[in-house]
Amino acid sequence: MHITPLETPSPEGTAGEPGRRVTTLELFFDLVFVFTLTQLTVLLAHDLSPATAGRVALILVVLFWMYGAYAYLTNQVPPDRPSRRLLLMLGMAGFLVCALAIPRVFEDTGVVFGLGFLLVVVVHTALYTRGHGWDSVWYGVPNALAALSVTAAGLVGGLAADGLWLLAIVLQFVTPLVAEHGPGRRDGRGAAVLRVQLGDLDPAHFVERHGLLLIIAFGESVVSIGVGIGDLPLTPGLFCGAFLALALSVALWWTYFVRDEEAAEAAFRATPPPARWRLAMNAYYYAFLPMLLGIACLAAGLKRTLGHLTQHPQTGPALALAGGVALFLVGDAAFRTALRLRPVRHRWAGAVLALATAAAGVRLPVYGELLLLVAVLVEMLAVEARSCAVSPPVEEAVDEPV
Repeated sequence: MHITPLETPSPEGTAGEPGRRVTTLELFFDLVFVFTLTQLTVLLAHDLSPATAGRVALILVVLFWMYGAYAYLTNQVPPDRPSRRLLLMLGMAGFLVCALAIPRVFEDTGVVFGLGFLLVVVVHTALYTRGHGWDSVWYGVPNALAALSVTAAGLVGGLAADGLWLLAIVLQFVTPLVAEHGPGRRDGRGAAVLRVQLGDLDPAHFVERHGLLLIIAFGESVVSIGVGIGDLPLTPGLFCGAFLALALSVALWWTYFVRDEEAAEAAFRATPPPARWRLAMNAYYYAFLPMLLGIACLAAGLKRTLGHLTQHPQTGPALALAGGVALFLVGDAAFRTALRLRPVRHRWAGAVLALATAAAGVRLPVYGELLLLVAVLVEMLAVEARSCAVSPPVEEAVDEPV
């Protein structure tokens, strides 16, 4: 029998009921995925150059696309059966292979990465067809071609490899078009019906899932504090640097979690299903990418600088610290814009000011740049709080139809 999302019970239940919670297996899956982010941080910290930063961005875009595909999948097809759980664990193994291959992916482990990524795609397609019928196998075709492109990149080098990675991204971005307008369905479903089915998401689960991912990613910045300090003597100055680094992570946490997560769920619930899946892509893929990349850059900068707090950082580490914070704020501003949450202008201004601290950072000791970045974030949040107190933010009006 052909099964579609509309034939399964609505995950939200009746109006006013909380949605389904994220399972421990999904959280375990996220832990494995974040290991890829850890490896990207290692790659970037080893060589803080524009070329390496660009390649790290390429890898993250490709990997996060399939993470998003799994988050979307398990929202509609919960891992509540042994067969689904086993397949999800196999997908975790694929991500683990990718993570282990990342440090030398543009040298001699590119094919290994590509094969691990192909496993991730095949498992995802298999899970999707088990829940939504064999017609949905077409969704996996562009993703499989993208995995083959990445695998082929491991056989070449230089600009040719970079071009194949870009081709993989283009192929991935074609997937939504295939999902909505691909080959005809045997049951006669049209694009309008498919948009409703694609948007049949549980807002509570979807928002919580990505929030938990962000929390685990923040853990990478905390781990970087210990890695940066290493086995140096624990002096008062070193503790001050560690506390500043922690304050930076806390301020970024505050930026997203104090109001945005709850307001995002309300915005999702207020959005009709035909538009909800596009909203999910804009808010939780395109906007989340710079946020995750920003955390990786910040972690790489902390690893390179915390052991040299009294020295002037070189341009690369200074840019990694400032650029990491700026990228996160850009992503958060895009996230708010996609969900129509206000205010937004303070986040854009904070991103510009955070990036500007890099110019001062190369002329100051490391703790000077950390102090400037913390000051920018604290001031941004304080000004925003005063603005919201004067005029109620749009978050309170998200119940209106979009």
